[in-house]
Amino acid sequence: MENVARAFEWIAVCALVLAFLAALALATRDLFRGATWHGVYIRWRGIFGRGILVSVEILVAADLIRTVAVQPTLENVATLGLIIVVRTVLSFSLDVEIDGVLPWRKGQSSANGDGP
Repeated sequence: MENVARAFEWIAVCALVLAFLAALALATRDLFRGATWHGVYIRWRGIFGRGILVSVEILVAADLIRTVAVQPTLENVATLGLIIVVRTVLSFSLDVEIDGVLPWRKGQSSANGDGP
C-alpha cells in the first residue's frame, strides 16, 4: 500500500504540472490573440488554481491510504487529521481566491447576474 500511496503522490505532481502547462499554453495563445494582460492573468489563475486544488485532493487520498492502510497508529491518525484540516483550509481559500466569492454565495451571485 505504500507504493499505491506513492503512486497517488506522483499523480498529484503530474496533475499540477499539467495544469501549469495548460495554463501557460492558454495564456500564451490568449496573448497572441490580443487579450488584455488582466484577462490573461485571471484565466491563468483560474486554470492553475484549479490544478492546485485537484493536486491537493489527490494528496489527501495518498495520505489516507498511507495512514489507514500502512501505519494505522493513533499518532498517525491524529497527524492525518491535522493534515486534512490544513489542506481543507488551503482548498477553501484557493477556491475563494479563484472565484472571488464564498462557495455558498456562488448561486446568489449567478442568480443576480453578477456571476461569470
